[in-house]
Amino acid sequence: MPSLSLLMLLAALPCAEREATTRLMEETAATRPTALPALVDGLSTRMGGMPLPPMEQDASAPERAKQLAGFLERACALEEAERSAPAALPASEPERLKAILDRPEFSRARQRHGDLVKRLMRELEAWMESLFESSEAQGFAVATRAVMLGLALALVLWGVLRLSAHRRFKPAAPGALTAAEAPLVLDSPGEHLRRARAALGADAREAIREGLLGLLSALEQKRLARPDRVKTNRELAAELPGRGAPAPVVSEVERLVGWYDRAFYSLAPVPEDEAARFVAAVEQLNGTLTLVGAP
Repeated sequence: MPSLSLLMLLAALPCAEREATTRLMEETAATRPTALPALVDGLSTRMGGMPLPPMEQDASAPERAKQLAGFLERACALEEAERSAPAALPASEPERLKAILDRPEFSRARQRHGDLVKRLMRELEAWMESLFESSEAQGFAVATRAVMLGLALALVLWGVLRLSAHRRFKPAAPGALTAAEAPLVLDSPGEHLRRARAALGADAREAIREGLLGLLSALEQKRLARPDRVKTNRELAAELPGRGAPAPVVSEVERLVGWYDRAFYSLAPVPEDEAARFVAAVEQLNGTLTLVGAP
């Protein structure tokens, strides 16, 4: 049983010859300090392997002898207390053992083993640090960083190429005139307006798109707009005065372009009557353009 084992350890204490043992250690520490460790080992063996308190850092041989003398005194006092007052401890064996082990003598013994584990952990940590600080490990770290940097650059380049390809082959927005690499081919103004009228009942948004295309086709026929259509609708309207368009035509084109942008690109559905008014306004402007001569 645990308590019986502990009592046997206490019984192994050389308390009957404690004073003689203490004097021997003090004399050895004073005259032959190098022989004190062997004497301490023999004392531990005589005590049945009971752990002795760890030696304090930078302690001299006399200080070590004094420390062990104090330990023997306290341990023998514990033995005497165990024999003379056993009823002072808890009744149950686990509680008796816990009470004994919680005393300072044995708590310091446990701390010695704890220090050993901490020292081993520190040595392992130092070994790991030295391993990664070696030239081979440094070379491996540099190579790893270079590989990761190359992969990152390749990934960025791949993303840029995909984005460029996506923009290059993205279909032009309805009515927008900025896609020079895939220009929209316009039909005659009359054909676009016919399709606009046909779409009024089914798709009002498509109707105003066809109406705007009819307007752009009429402007191109009068050479008031560039046929390659590298400009946006608003930029095209801003160039009309320089291409000889009358002020009323410029004003109406700007109004229709703004109307188209608000209606077509709105998230709300385009009312059929608004699309019909837009198509009618384009038809009226195209009729005015037939009276405008080419510059």
